[in-house]
Formats: sequence, structure tokens, C-alpha cells
Amino acid sequence: MEMRSVPGQLPGIKPHSDGRRYFNPEAPQARGFSDLLRWQLERRPEPSPAWVDDVTPSVPPARAEAGRLHATFINHATVLLQGPGWNLLTDPIWSERASPVPRLGPRRHRMPGVRQNDLPPIDIVLISHNHYDHLDWPTVRWLTERDRPHWVVPAGVGRWMRKRNLAPVSELEWGEGLAGSELRIFSVPAAHFSARGLRDRNRTLWCGYVIQTAAGIIYFAGDTGFGPHFAWIREQFGAPRLALLPIGAYAPRWFMSPVHIAPEDALQAHEILGAETSLAIHHGTFRLTDEALDTPRQRLGELASNRSFYAPAHGQCLEIELI
Repeated sequence: MEMRSVPGQLPGIKPHSDGRRYFNPEAPQARGFSDLLRWQLERRPEPSPAWVDDVTPSVPPARAEAGRLHATFINHATVLLQGPGWNLLTDPIWSERASPVPRLGPRRHRMPGVRQNDLPPIDIVLISHNHYDHLDWPTVRWLTERDRPHWVVPAGVGRWMRKRNLAPVSELEWGEGLAGSELRIFSVPAAHFSARGLRDRNRTLWCGYVIQTAAGIIYFAGDTGFGPHFAWIREQFGAPRLALLPIGAYAPRWFMSPVHIAPEDALQAHEILGAETSLAIHHGTFRLTDEALDTPRQRLGELASNRSFYAPAHGQCLEIELI
């Protein structure tokens, strides 16, 4: 799908770089190495199963029918969004491990909700930041070879993409956007950090995305701690028709709160955004922190009864009528 740059930048973007590294304005920074050591020495992870065999993969349509928007939760932060004339993926990962090393690092505890061979043609892929559970090279390579989608990435990540001969790639700073015939995409602030190695911490940006569609706006938060950016997004774009909000990888709070929201925070973000519907992401696939695999979903269920915030099963599709 052909996309062109939107001139200018949205107002109200706070300075978030010192010229060498990025940082979170008006929000705490990610914890450092000494805190990481303290967490590893003190951690008391909840018991959690090594494998959960409860996924029945679904087969999405090749395209959404006229008048419908489909949002299929595949796994982790990977959601297939389908609207009239476009198929879009967020932070795709089908690998067994979220790691640079095939046999080390966080491993998968559930199969994806859509098999790779059942994935429809992809036009656009949004990457929120460069962590291995969000920018997965085997999946990126496979999608490029099969579909040659348009990659939308945060500032600094384009260099990684170009070194691997990936194209087309659009690299966005917070507040910058792209426009196509059916939708517009804007990079929006998040509270997180970046790194793929020991020496590149915060050398590239992290972000969320707002997608303007015929159905209204869709907000994909990526990974984020809590902060004033939720209110800013509401002010700039209005209430989302659909928000994709992370609920997992939050324990212990003293260590994780600067970069990951808990279910309680996600509900507060849902209310600040005024989202008509929210869909929970970043849970139930890779165990990255101390809470058990399904604790985030269970906690959200306890808190969000009779609210429009859902934690779908892997492979489950939410359909929205375009009105």
C-alpha cells in the first residue's frame, strides 16, 4: 500500500532526546542495571505452567467485508487489523523465543492464535520499538519475503531495517504521520525504553500509533508505562473506537511500573482515552516478569466486569461495524 508523509508534526510533543539518546519526558525512566540485579536476587515468581494447550487457531478472511473492521488477537502484542482495502499487523512475532539466540531467552507458552500459513496478505506492519518480543527478525524476514509490506517504525529503527534490505520503510518521530488512500497513521508518545544489545540502550525511539480509519481511530499503545500521553492522545485525536492496551509484564511494580502498565493502569488509560472498546494485549504468551502467565487476564476480568475492555483468547476476532 502506498503511503506518503504527512507534512509537519502534531503540537504538544515534549523534548525527548538529548541528541544521543531518547528519554521519557514527564515520566520515570526505565530502571538501571543495579535495580535489575536487585530484582533477580529478590524475585519470587508466581507458579505458572510451562505450556498451555488451549488455543484453537482461527483463519481470518483474506479481506474484511464492506462495512466491517476486524481485530484478531494473535499473540503477545501481535494483532491483525483488517479494514476496507487494508490488512495491518502490530509487532508481529511467531518465533518460539523472544531472543537473539535460538535456544535461550523467553520462550513461548502458547501457540499463536493464527498460523503463519493462514495469515492473509499484509499491507502494513507497525513496529512499536526494537525489543525482541516486538521486533522479531525471523518473522520480519518471513513477512518481507512473502508480502513485502510497508514497515512503519520509530526513529532510529530504520537503520536496522535498511541494513537487512527491508523496504519500503517509513521511520517516524513522535507526532509525525503517514497518509494512504484508506487510512492515516501517526506515531504517538509512550513511556518505555529501547535496546537490542548491551551498548545501544535508548539509541532508538519507542512509540505507540494512532490509526485513523473510516471506522474512527484505533490506538495501539505498544509497550508503555503510565503517563500524560494518554490524555494527550485523547486531546489530539478524540476518543478511540478501539484501543489496544498492554496488561502484562508488570511485576514487581517497583521495577516494572516505569515501562509497563498493570491491568489497573490499563483500565485507567481506557477511561482517560474514552475508548469505546479496548482489547488487552501483551499477555499470555511469553513470561517476561514475575506474575503468572494468565494472572493479567484474570486480574483484568476481576476489575473490568461490565466494562468495554476485553481480554480475548488467542485467535479470537472482535468485529466492529463501520457507522
